[in-house]
Amino acid sequence: MSKRKSVYAKNFRHSNPIPNASRIGNLLISGLINGVDPATGKVAATLEAQCAHMFAHMRETVEAGGGTADDIIAINVWMMDRAQRQAVNREWLKMFPDEASRPARRTMKADLEGGILVQCDFTAVIDTPSR
Repeated sequence: MSKRKSVYAKNFRHSNPIPNASRIGNLLISGLINGVDPATGKVAATLEAQCAHMFAHMRETVEAGGGTADDIIAINVWMMDRAQRQAVNREWLKMFPDEASRPARRTMKADLEGGILVQCDFTAVIDTPSR
């Protein structure tokens, strides 16, 4: 039996045959997460809506992997326009309100396709045993 466990979220799935995240031991690493609206299955129209969905998908993915947002240690964010980071920061502060306990974050410019304005991935270290 493999030590690696695929993690799938209910409201956000990749179109390719890959999981939302993968876990070995206490380490959980996600694939790319974007702002697809789970109600429509389409990328949300605005950056603000994409950010809200992206953070919700991030939370759901870490929880599906057995952790919480408090277990996230690092996040990489790619944006079409880094000057619009305020939309990311609003959702960031909702998810990580305690300035003494936030993950590391890098925000990078990327040439994204398909209407995607922002996407991320994350790494979490989860203290609970893998199921």
